[in-house]
Amino acid sequence: MARAQAYAKLNRPPKFSTRHRNRCKVCGRSRGYYRDFELCRICMRMLALRGELPGVTKASW
Repeated sequence: MARAQAYAKLNRPPKFSTRHRNRCKVCGRSRGYYRDFELCRICMRMLALRGELPGVTKASW
């Protein structure tokens, strides 16, 4: 229930522009957000390891 309420809140425009908070498109997490992918660090890692993010590879040197 709390998650559904959070998604409903995301779709509303903020009352003030400074209240805008970037959130992950998959899970809605607000912290650890990567702007380039619009994902949080956890979802980004999960999708990258599965090979679902084009151009992202695991670092090795």
